[in-house]
Amino acid sequence: MTILVTGGAGFIGSNFVLDWLAQSDEKVVTLDALTYAGNLENLASLQGDARHLFVQGDICDRALVDRLLAEQRPRALIHFAAESHVDRSISGPGAFMRTNIEGTYTLLEAARGYWGTLDADAKAAFRFHHVSTDEVYGSLQAEDPPFAETNAYEPNSPYSASKAASDHLVRAWHHTYGLPVVTTNCSNNYGPFHFPEKLIPLMIVNALAGKPLPVYGDGQQIRDWLYVSDHASAIRAVLAGGRLGETYNIGGWNEMANIDIVNTVCALLDEFRPDPAGPYARLISYVKDRPGHDRRYAIDARKIERELGWRPAETFASGIRKTVQWYLANPEWVARVQSGAYRDWVSKQYGN
Repeated sequence: MTILVTGGAGFIGSNFVLDWLAQSDEKVVTLDALTYAGNLENLASLQGDARHLFVQGDICDRALVDRLLAEQRPRALIHFAAESHVDRSISGPGAFMRTNIEGTYTLLEAARGYWGTLDADAKAAFRFHHVSTDEVYGSLQAEDPPFAETNAYEPNSPYSASKAASDHLVRAWHHTYGLPVVTTNCSNNYGPFHFPEKLIPLMIVNALAGKPLPVYGDGQQIRDWLYVSDHASAIRAVLAGGRLGETYNIGGWNEMANIDIVNTVCALLDEFRPDPAGPYARLISYVKDRPGHDRRYAIDARKIERELGWRPAETFASGIRKTVQWYLANPEWVARVQSGAYRDWVSKQYGN
């Protein structure tokens, strides 16, 4: 048995691949284009492991995807590959349209063709698992209930609009062609191997370097935070028992304001690696808010708990301690992902 994972060298994808092979001997084929956020070092522990095959390639390359499906005969395709950073989508939306929309379309068509060749049992067992985001639902007011699977889509950035489009494509391929799909919409992930353009790793990396900790606006934007290994276990649960054509929201039950996240990271760094110059919170620097910044996201994850018995294992307190400790223990990984192009982008985005 084999599964095919797209975007498996990225942050969430690589954590899923490592988690899968820690739980199972079922072979994983990882397809990743290794753009700036895809890092083969994330999978270094699998070098020489016969259960894992890495293929560098683009999900928009239909011939490549067709060949992989025909040769590897996976029982499931788990689709993580995506451009995922809102700030980058504002400054360069084209890549998001190509990867998130055209790439998902290419995978759906390739999967549909492959699925049609399977015998009855394999056809019934096959799954196309689409990994998406809570940002497709738009923004919540302080008094609003968390996002449920029945919420209307109201994406507010090029990133979330492209993911909303991909969700609709997946739904349509199920209802029109019968392709056996499931979709999961997750809240903000954090944990090991997180590329340091996102809030938590950026704060850790900048603080350790004595650089400003840029916080958008007043820092009161609220997000629900999900430890990445909990996300991996939820995907396993949905893949194993999720109802066809259904959407499952995956959240950590951890709503926190961005500024509280930053202060928590600073306090942990004060504990683990105190700076003689003083508390790391002295480095907090408020910067101009980004355009169309959603005020609050929150996930109602009761459906996946009710139907599949899943709940996150980590609290935010336990998960963030593990995350900070991982970055402190892996300075070489951090140094290698901080290329000149990445540094130039951070400088442009947040100012010098």
